[in-house]
Amino acid sequence: MAAVCQVTGAVPGFGHTISHSHRRTKRRFDPNVQKKTYFVPSLGRNIKLNVSAKGIKVIDARGIESVVKDLLAKGVKL
Repeated sequence: MAAVCQVTGAVPGFGHTISHSHRRTKRRFDPNVQKKTYFVPSLGRNIKLNVSAKGIKVIDARGIESVVKDLLAKGVKL
């Protein structure tokens, strides 16, 4: 599963792991992406979304109908 949130667009960040001796090695900071299923009354069916923890909070605040409308306007296939 790709580490990209469909709602917020969060993508992995890159940086360094720094050891005690201060040697740097590359690492990747992945967003907390979860696969969630939501029922959308306007579509009359369930949809599966890859959403980050912040994306789940956005859906809780704005409502699934509003978020789905924005996703469909962007051209995301649901």
